[in-house]
Amino acid sequence: MTEEIQTQPVTGSALTDPLLGPDLPQTGATVPLVIDLDGTLCRSDTLHEGMLSLIARQPTALLRLPSWLARGKSAFKRQIADLSVLDPALLPYDSDVLEMIAQARTEGRQVGLVSAADHRQVEAVAAHLGIFSLAVGSGSLGTDGNLRGKAKADFLIAQFGAQGFDYLGDSATDLPVWKAARHAFGVRLPPALQRRAASEGIALGGIGSTGGWPIRALIRACRPHQWAKNLLILLPVLASQDLDGLPAALLAMLCFSLTASAIYIVNDLLDLPSDRVHPRKRNRPFASGAANAVQGLTVSAGLLVVSMLLAGLFLPVNFLWILLFYLVTTTLYSLSFKRKMMADVIGLAALYTLRIVAGSMATGIVLSPWLLVFSMFLFFALATIKRQAELEDLALRGKTATEGRNLMVADLPIYQAMSIAAAQAAVLVFALYSQDNQVQQHFGNPDLLLLICPVLMLWIGRMQLMTRRGFMTDDPIVFTLRDRVSLLCGVLMLVIFLVSALGGWA
Repeated sequence: MTEEIQTQPVTGSALTDPLLGPDLPQTGATVPLVIDLDGTLCRSDTLHEGMLSLIARQPTALLRLPSWLARGKSAFKRQIADLSVLDPALLPYDSDVLEMIAQARTEGRQVGLVSAADHRQVEAVAAHLGIFSLAVGSGSLGTDGNLRGKAKADFLIAQFGAQGFDYLGDSATDLPVWKAARHAFGVRLPPALQRRAASEGIALGGIGSTGGWPIRALIRACRPHQWAKNLLILLPVLASQDLDGLPAALLAMLCFSLTASAIYIVNDLLDLPSDRVHPRKRNRPFASGAANAVQGLTVSAGLLVVSMLLAGLFLPVNFLWILLFYLVTTTLYSLSFKRKMMADVIGLAALYTLRIVAGSMATGIVLSPWLLVFSMFLFFALATIKRQAELEDLALRGKTATEGRNLMVADLPIYQAMSIAAAQAAVLVFALYSQDNQVQQHFGNPDLLLLICPVLMLWIGRMQLMTRRGFMTDDPIVFTLRDRVSLLCGVLMLVIFLVSALGGWA
């Protein structure tokens, strides 16, 4: 989680030398460069991330946000900062901006960090980077109210005089500041903002790539490769061999996929601090700063609306209740369960099994209880393999515990034992499932289903060995889809299933 940083209000001189005042002559080499924080130096917004960090630690704080916001933006920022100042070492800084700052310092210019963010966050960033002559934010001594837009322009004019500074920002709120600056610069500016600045007579220089909505990054954040998990919704159709239910099952799979992507986005936003210290997860769109929290939450809300509308209009009401239950459960998992011992892996297994139940609700096909018990054991085994992979990775990196989860490397033998036991139980339950009277009635040669058992043992046993040897990725389902042997096992089990259903090999 984020680190709480306690600071006291300071002026620029409390860090290093103050910036030049307006009464001193300013040459090109001495005109200071002023940098914004949110969206400029930092590719994300520290206020939004501070709220997410607070909600991740204290979910009930979500209920208090409206009353805090009603007191005004400055009071809201102050309240968030009272409870959550982000660790500046974990923020995604823009390399182009850092290069511009380095060039200015090489030229002998002083550089200031002036932002509408709470002064404690600004000062923490400045102290961490050690490259600023002045760090001023909302609530700093000598400032009044929310230091953005015209208020920031007035502050900088009072400090340096009109045209007495260069300014680098990123959004339309910076237009008054750009007008007051000698030279105006923007980072990742969308074309619409560039046109607006030009229409107001601002000669705006751009650095970095063109801004706008990062579509590719947001698609990546939706994790479409994880939609393969929702093939489980088709299992009732496959097990009953009732193709009349296929259209409803496919639509249900789409609804689950959209809802799952919405939850993945929220989960990633709540996991930002731990993701940023992970060797692979730090490259995720939100952890790296390729997309921001507002964009992510907007996409997440849109996906949920589309999913619920499709389910409510075209599928049975029982499926809609299951989808809502899945949404609530996954949200609770993101906020709490994944940080609890055993509740984590049991929750994962239950969410997988819930997909099969959803398929039953969407199609009206009654499932064998044996199939649900089998799925619970199987997915518990896969969930523990997922955690084993994380612990093996921790051990290789010389760490003893995870960030954001209640897992320790010392737990590894327990997770291995649980995985092996659950996997073997799953094979046994599948054998019992194949002999169920209901199943026997749907298959031409049901005894052939027993041949799936050794293939299951091969597949799950190999997964456990690959995990122990450090070859498992973070998710065993994704690993299965990329692993040739696992895919061959899946094809072989499907062939045995089809032949058994059609009554072949008799």
